[in-house]
Amino acid sequence: MESNILESFSLAGKKAMVVGGAGDLGKAMVEAISQAGAHTVIIDFDERVFGLCEQFKKNGLQVDAIRADVSKISEIKASYETALELLGGKIDILINSAGIQRRYPSEDFPDEEWSKVIAINLDATFYYCKYVANNMLKHGGGKIINIASLMSFLGGITIPAYAASKGGVGQLTKALSNDWAAKGICVNAIAPGYMDTQLNTALINDKKRTEEVLLRVPMKRWGTGEDLKGLTVFLSSSASDYITGCIIPVDGGYLAR
Repeated sequence: MESNILESFSLAGKKAMVVGGAGDLGKAMVEAISQAGAHTVIIDFDERVFGLCEQFKKNGLQVDAIRADVSKISEIKASYETALELLGGKIDILINSAGIQRRYPSEDFPDEEWSKVIAINLDATFYYCKYVANNMLKHGGGKIINIASLMSFLGGITIPAYAASKGGVGQLTKALSNDWAAKGICVNAIAPGYMDTQLNTALINDKKRTEEVLLRVPMKRWGTGEDLKGLTVFLSSSASDYITGCIIPVDGGYLAR
C-alpha cells in the first residue's frame, strides 16, 4: 500500500539552514520547517537571532542560531562550517532569505549601497548555495530555496540594486537547477509579492504608493510571512521531488493582473 500523501510533507529527521532567518519572512519559514520536523540552524546578522532561537526552543522546536555578516565571504564560509557541525555533518535543506533594500533615484544611487545590496542579496545567495551543494552532493541531494521577489520580474521604482539583485537570484536559481537537478538537488525560488515587513516600511507608510499597490493586488491586502509557510514546507519536502528551476510568486495575484 502506498504511503499517505501527508507523510511526503514531513521533514522529520531533516537538517536545515536558513540564512536571514531572523527577518519577518525568514522567521516564518524557520517556524514552518521546524514545526514540520526539521532541525534548523538560523544564520543572521541581527543579534535578535539568539532570542528568537530560545523562543523556538521553548515551543519545542529544534533550532540553533549563528550570528554572521553575510556581506563578507569569510563570515559566510565560517557560518556554513559552524552550521554543518551543529547539524551533524549533513544538510538537507537550504533557504536563502537574507536581504536588504535601499531606495535612491538611480542617477544618485550611492556606490557603496549598490555594492552592499548586491553582496547580501545575490553574492551571499550564491556562496551558500555553492557550499551547501557540495555537502548535498555527497549525501545524494537536497532542497534549496532561494528568496526572489516580484522584482525578479519587474523593475520597480528607485530600487535599481534590489531589482538587479533579485533578477540575479531568479536566473541563478535556474542556472543552479540546470547544473544539479540530475544530481539530486532541487533548486527553486519563492518570489514574495508586496509583504508587510520592515523591509517595506517606507513603502507602507507612503499612503499614495500603498493605494497604488493594493489597487493591483486582487486579494486587496499585504502579504505576511504566514503566507509563505505552506509553500516553504512543500518545496523542502519530498512532495516536490519533481519540481526544480521554478520561481513561484506568492503575491496575492499581483502578476496575474
